[in-house]
Amino acid sequence: MEQLPEDWQRGIVIVAHPDDIEYGAAAAVARWTGQGKDIRYVLVSSGEAGIAGLSPAEAGPLREDEERASAKIVGVSSVEFLGYPDGRIEESLALRRDLAAAIRRHRPEMVILFNFGDTWARGYVNSADHRAVGRAALDAVSDAGNEWIHPDIADLPAWSPCWAAVYGVGDGSHGLDVTDTVEAAVESLTAHRRYLEVLSSEPVEAQARAVIEMTTGPKEGFPAARALSFELYRFAG
Repeated sequence: MEQLPEDWQRGIVIVAHPDDIEYGAAAAVARWTGQGKDIRYVLVSSGEAGIAGLSPAEAGPLREDEERASAKIVGVSSVEFLGYPDGRIEESLALRRDLAAAIRRHRPEMVILFNFGDTWARGYVNSADHRAVGRAALDAVSDAGNEWIHPDIADLPAWSPCWAAVYGVGDGSHGLDVTDTVEAAVESLTAHRRYLEVLSSEPVEAQARAVIEMTTGPKEGFPAARALSFELYRFAG
């Protein structure tokens, strides 16, 4: 497993829902903001269908607020929501266009995406929203650098990131040492308090720590006590 490239300055993280970033990637974000990198978040939905017993009209603003608080803990101040319907996101040309526009606005060198495979592991199906957003976003990385594919965003200058890296994968091509930022990641996930309280009767802090312990364990072939694995894609840049 190789070291994930870090010779860049600006990155964006594109995910479907509030809390997706905090299920592991926030440890990487904390490392990068600590290095002085400019990291920004783009969320396709507000996660409004994610809290049982709480209507989407109430849950959406709550989850946006939790995500902003969570982002602040790891040094991120730019959090953008695209307003797609939680649970009903489709891998469409319109989504590719909107994500390409976001990439052009933020002009990142590195784009971070969440696992968009069909499964988490054998027998565990991945979310339809995760699949749709990740696949559309990977295509949007290429689209953002082509001035002709989406003429309705022609007012935004074309931009080509150098890399896209997908986290939440079990056996990635690249690793990142997050040993020193595990505690920040736990705190960042804990900020999704109302969401986590409904998921389990276990204390929120304990839930968050268990998740981060699971996602940032030692990785075979990578020299770190705590690491994240990524599948890396290279672009022209």
